Amino acid sequence: MRNLLGALIGAAIDRGDGDSGIKGAILGSVAESTIRVMAPIAATWALGWAVQYGVRKAWHAVAGEDPVRDDGRLRTA
Repeated sequence: MRNLLGALIGAAIDRGDGDSGIKGAILGSVAESTIRVMAPIAATWALGWAVQYGVRKAWHAVAGEDPVRDDGRLRTA
């Protein structure tokens, strides 16, 4: 179950070129490792962006103005 994604990617690659399954197995393993590393990074980035977006929209609703100035710096009181 752990290598299922790599096996599916490898099988798709192997079907495309018609050669031996070694190339598909290697590329599937590399793809699975890359996805395993990048998925938590992408999820963390997306969550951080969503929190920042929500805070900025809430500030805009309460204060009536954008909390970020035109030069990219935060407004102060």
